[in-house]
Amino acid sequence: MIRFLGARRSDAYAVVTAIALTGATCAPSKIVLAQASLPLTECRLQSDNVSGSVAARCGTLTVPENRGEKDGRQLQLHIALVPALRTRAEPDPLFIISGGPGQAASDFYLAMSHVFGRIRRDRDIVVLDQRGTGRSNRLDCPLPNDSDLTEADPAIIRSHTSACLKSIAGDPRFYTTSVAVRDLDEVRAALGYERLNLYGISYGTRVAQHYLRRHPQRVRTVVLDGVVSPDLALGPHIAIDAQAALDALFARCSQSKPCVAAFPDLRKSFDALRARLKESPLDLSIADPVTAAPLRLHFGASELNAAVRMLSYSDETASTLPFLIHQAQVAGRPENLAAQFEMVKRSMQNQLAYGMHFGVVCSEDAPRWQQESVSTESLASTYIGADFMVSMQAICELWPRGPVDEDFSELLKTDTPVLALSGEADPVTPPSYAVRALTHFSNAKHLTLAGQGHGQLGTGCMPRVVARFIADASTAQLDDDCLKGIAPAPFMISSSGPAP
Repeated sequence: MIRFLGARRSDAYAVVTAIALTGATCAPSKIVLAQASLPLTECRLQSDNVSGSVAARCGTLTVPENRGEKDGRQLQLHIALVPALRTRAEPDPLFIISGGPGQAASDFYLAMSHVFGRIRRDRDIVVLDQRGTGRSNRLDCPLPNDSDLTEADPAIIRSHTSACLKSIAGDPRFYTTSVAVRDLDEVRAALGYERLNLYGISYGTRVAQHYLRRHPQRVRTVVLDGVVSPDLALGPHIAIDAQAALDALFARCSQSKPCVAAFPDLRKSFDALRARLKESPLDLSIADPVTAAPLRLHFGASELNAAVRMLSYSDETASTLPFLIHQAQVAGRPENLAAQFEMVKRSMQNQLAYGMHFGVVCSEDAPRWQQESVSTESLASTYIGADFMVSMQAICELWPRGPVDEDFSELLKTDTPVLALSGEADPVTPPSYAVRALTHFSNAKHLTLAGQGHGQLGTGCMPRVVARFIADASTAQLDDDCLKGIAPAPFMISSSGPAP
């Protein structure tokens, strides 16, 4: 799948983001914001996969699934308001928009709440599960693992897609970004806020930009983390960007004396491992990475590709790749790399609402894939290859397309204060995407962090920098000197860790 996701720093703790919101338990007392029409109840956001919980005020807003049929099916949008710590909060809250497409904003916030602490001192934080995700009518459907899809015949993929369409609880046409930004503004109004600040991560940067396009007078500041340019059709470049990130990792290893000494000819080892697994996939017996119970696991080239791509999202997890590749190919111990794939697989199954994911991609991106002019030959030269796009094309042949605003893919023009964050080694939204998106932004600052992957909010002193930007609503005097010393995590040389 496209899988932009978010939550980069929490990825390092769980290898990839593995967050699943179980819900909020609400107390009977009601709290109603001044000038608001939406009643909220005290609650705690909790998750099966992340320890702890977050105190909030929860509610639901009823909206039409199809806005052309006011009396048709209704959706309950799940909203959590995390109140400011100050007695008198600033009047403009921060709205969180998550990635994926298909990740719930409540999942993202629960994993990353610690990095929003400075912002929360002064202003409320609003967490809206976008329609089709989390507790806002999540569009789940039974699908095989991503690795199975990339190996399957298009006819088999179409069969899985048909089964998915029959099983989801809703009309998949009405879960696009263009519809979701209308939901977002209705939530703003129902909570009684005149203006808001936006934080979008990954796919969420697309939503944030389109909301700013539709409602510029309502937006005070925007933070775009892992930027998706609206004129870019997501999909065709996935394999190429992933290959570029892996090439950069190999180059960095070759320039590190401990890494090159421990893992000579790393690129050759990886190519040989892929070729071997493609020719003869392995059936392994490993200890379950969570429970330690015996687990049988099929591990071929597609499973390797999935593990490598997702481990590339974070500099911490990317730093383990040379060791894992060496162990699998040279030392003849592929079990550790296979265990990482198993964690990747479970994370994706828990985190993404595939029905919403396909609704976005097939409506907004598939009609524009041809304009990207990415050749089959260029895809074939990557470790992911062309099978990924073959699978997505088969899915989108059947998936019904929903409403997309006519100006949706146009580059945005704005003078709103915008802070854009990129990781130099991001395998899915490289810095060039942000440069492209910011072409007509007259009041923007772009920060690119050396050696970092996808999502920068939790990196080093970035929480302080972002909080200062939102407080001042200006990039003019933004002090980002504290970011200059950031470097990628040192390579893991052995099971004991990096070189001394």
